[in-house]
Amino acid sequence: MSRKSVLYTGLAVLIVASMLLGGCSGTAQNPAAKKVATLIFTQEPESLNTMYTNMYFSQILQQAFDVWAWQYDDQNKPYPNLVTELPTIQNGGLSADGKTITMHLRKDIIWSDGQPITSADFKFTYEMYINPKNAVATTYPYSKLASLETPDDRTVVMKFDAPFAPWLSFWKGMLPEHILNPVFQKDGTLDNAAWNKAPTVGAGPFVFAEWQSGSFLRFVRNDKFWGKKASLDEIFVRIVPDDAAQVAALKTGDGDLGIFISYPDIPPLEEAGVKIASVNSGYSEGLYFNMGEKGNPALKDVLVRQALAYAIDRDKISKDLLLGKTKPGATLWDNMPYVDPSLKPYPFDPAKAKSLLDQAGWVMGSDGVREKNGVKLDLRYGTTTRDVRQSAQAIIQQELASVGVKVELLNYDSDIFFASYADKGPTYSGELDIYEWSDVPTAFPDPDIAYWLCSEIPSDQNPQGLNAQFLCDKQLDGLFQKQATQVDYNQRVATFHQITKIMYDQVYWLSLWLDPDIWALSSRLQNVKLSGSTPLYNIGEWTIK
Repeated sequence: MSRKSVLYTGLAVLIVASMLLGGCSGTAQNPAAKKVATLIFTQEPESLNTMYTNMYFSQILQQAFDVWAWQYDDQNKPYPNLVTELPTIQNGGLSADGKTITMHLRKDIIWSDGQPITSADFKFTYEMYINPKNAVATTYPYSKLASLETPDDRTVVMKFDAPFAPWLSFWKGMLPEHILNPVFQKDGTLDNAAWNKAPTVGAGPFVFAEWQSGSFLRFVRNDKFWGKKASLDEIFVRIVPDDAAQVAALKTGDGDLGIFISYPDIPPLEEAGVKIASVNSGYSEGLYFNMGEKGNPALKDVLVRQALAYAIDRDKISKDLLLGKTKPGATLWDNMPYVDPSLKPYPFDPAKAKSLLDQAGWVMGSDGVREKNGVKLDLRYGTTTRDVRQSAQAIIQQELASVGVKVELLNYDSDIFFASYADKGPTYSGELDIYEWSDVPTAFPDPDIAYWLCSEIPSDQNPQGLNAQFLCDKQLDGLFQKQATQVDYNQRVATFHQITKIMYDQVYWLSLWLDPDIWALSSRLQNVKLSGSTPLYNIGEWTIK
């Protein structure tokens, strides 16, 4: 899954300033000589091999140099890319029992070195994901496959033990078998393959050219691209240390496209002639509650979690911090057809919050902090160092204090905050009571999310587990497993109505605000369409005015 976290590169401001004023040394960048679009990233990709990263800034570059088997348009509707058509029951691609999916590859698809893209590349990609010798970010969804067959160069057959409804989550980036198989045979792993950082052979409208760590990446037009040739000569990705540097580059015209624009930065950018686009990507900023053994025992009580929901004025947060341009949601699936339509965001009602805490037996102490059985209602609330999150923390801390809940605020760099149980990260090790981040269903716009399963609880035996809530609700677990097997759309929607109702009533998660992708585009960048699923899907069609 792609987390909307911002990892700053730590670049010196002086270096960035010189880049913005004078360009980057080593790049003969002359806009008069060639058509170059400059993307401004506040986070440097950790890898360009999608197998090794869930990082957003790594994922969105895939459409430039290593396109997916199917992609999504600006309405988040899937369309075939490397395949001739999306498998359905009607065209015979999806078996009646939902256990077999047959894909037919286009005949004209080739790698940037001229070699054909065949079923062998699909099989190799699958094998590399599930091979334990590769330390991949996640084996999902490839671990769901029972087998993969390649009866000929243009046919791929996926077989499952049970129907797997979110099968569109497969094939997000392809590995060139003819390039990487020799590396795997030699080294026994792809963990250290040069291709991971320098994929000089790709399948997109552009091909990798250069990466100067901490500074920039370059992709040039792939003249052997099997589709329509790109209009631009080059995609230049500039790495800057923070939001302020990104905004400065966009305002001065030194950048053509930026992402995750903060709401307070929108008015000055628009005044500078920069276009702002809001794209539904399924993300929602929210609070997760630790219901494990290390968490405050109060959070295991649904009355307490409901009290927290009533005690936080989320409309005020949206108005004061986000200029009223968004609003709180009811569930993780808002703006999707899978939500029980009767659910509405919890209203701000501090009197109701106090009543629920009284009912749960948490008595106000002389110090203004509630307690029960000798335990203080004192919560550790952690998130990343993003300004808007720290501002939200301060508001929430004050509002919870007014109902007798003490909150300690903690902030971390994203790499530390999201570090796994194995790496002793504070989130997945259960060291916090409340966590805040923005998240989205694993394969949006498909609704499947795996980390609410009991089997995803982190432990010594499961160090890569992603259930930071340490929640094992057997009924919810069964429903999540059930929906993943329901290929009938209406049946799956009905199951998700049950899921969303349970999670809402139990306050297993609390939305702070709906979090669409906010993009900034220069006036000279033309014909840009943005998707919430495969953001840069039409990058080959971009032009410079």
